[in-house]
Amino acid sequence: MYNVDDCVFSYSDVTYQKVMSVSAIVNSAGANFMLIGPSDTMIKSVKPVIAVGAVRTGCGKSQTSRRVIELLMEMGLRVVAVRHPMPYGDLVRQRVQRFAELSDLEKHECTVEEMEEYEPHVVRGNVIYAGVDYEAILRDAEKDQKGCDVIVWDGGNNDFPFFRPDLMITVTDPHRAGHELRYYPGEVTLRLADVVVINKIDSSSPEAVQVVRESIEKVNPTAVVIDGASPIKVDDTSVIKGKKVLVVEDGPTLTHGEMKIGAGVVAARKFGAMQLVDPRPFVVGRLKETFKLYPDIGTLLPAMGYGDQQLKDLEKTINNTECDSVIIATPIDLNRIIKIKKPNTRVYYDLQEIGEPNLSQVINDFVKKHKLL
Repeated sequence: MYNVDDCVFSYSDVTYQKVMSVSAIVNSAGANFMLIGPSDTMIKSVKPVIAVGAVRTGCGKSQTSRRVIELLMEMGLRVVAVRHPMPYGDLVRQRVQRFAELSDLEKHECTVEEMEEYEPHVVRGNVIYAGVDYEAILRDAEKDQKGCDVIVWDGGNNDFPFFRPDLMITVTDPHRAGHELRYYPGEVTLRLADVVVINKIDSSSPEAVQVVRESIEKVNPTAVVIDGASPIKVDDTSVIKGKKVLVVEDGPTLTHGEMKIGAGVVAARKFGAMQLVDPRPFVVGRLKETFKLYPDIGTLLPAMGYGDQQLKDLEKTINNTECDSVIIATPIDLNRIIKIKKPNTRVYYDLQEIGEPNLSQVINDFVKKHKLL
């Protein structure tokens, strides 16, 4: 009908079965099916680049990126982060976005998903860029008004970076052991890695951790392997102990990330919640569509907020749910953008390396190699 010659697959965090099923549809229609690789998609920077990617959505890229940036800033280096593209809506206006203050989130009309990624950087005092035109974004980042010694690529989903990295760090997740070799393009990020972080060791079984170790050894035996944990902290444990709680988790992690356990669930178990309340009988509006599209989410509520209506639906669903309290396990303060009428507490998580090697050693070697000090 359209006389298409070539079809390029441009989606991430999908199984190999899904990729080849799409290929079958394309080939049966007569067109070529293509996957474009790093040589044709990565842009070269004039600044040293550290890239953080993952084998699945929700492995812990964000806290790993934050840890890398903290280490660089502690050494007195000027760091500019660039986030994988996330804009929705007017893409012309969102060609190049710079976030240095919380007011910039409102200025650029960010969705909840965008705020979850940008806000943790901004509140720590570093600049983060995003948008649509990554050549223009990179050039602006390189000459940022606050100065730039190092670019940190903060990846999205399980994509490989848009900028050619001088150091590639890939995060894995034993909660989904084996997925590192079954999802596209996650295995690409694993094979590209100079450093592989096995995250969430503190909440995973030894058997699952071993599966991930064997996968790394199979496809990238020369990578430096760092053991990591994501210990949690909460504002008020009394909101959890003995209570029937509604757990609100990061949206993408629950949906296409297919996670069954997140930081909110870990907090509920650790601090003695009586019960996880199922939000599904109480969902309204577009959140109903989310649960239909992803029926395996279960007794968790994804923090979906792609526009005002979804935010209103999220607020109403939380307030409708018959629970004692709410655990907010998204990376942002939901109370800042919606009105939660129930007792609630936030969950925080950062990367903690276990033993050696660790990221401090890796970053020190990187800084010496590139003569940044």
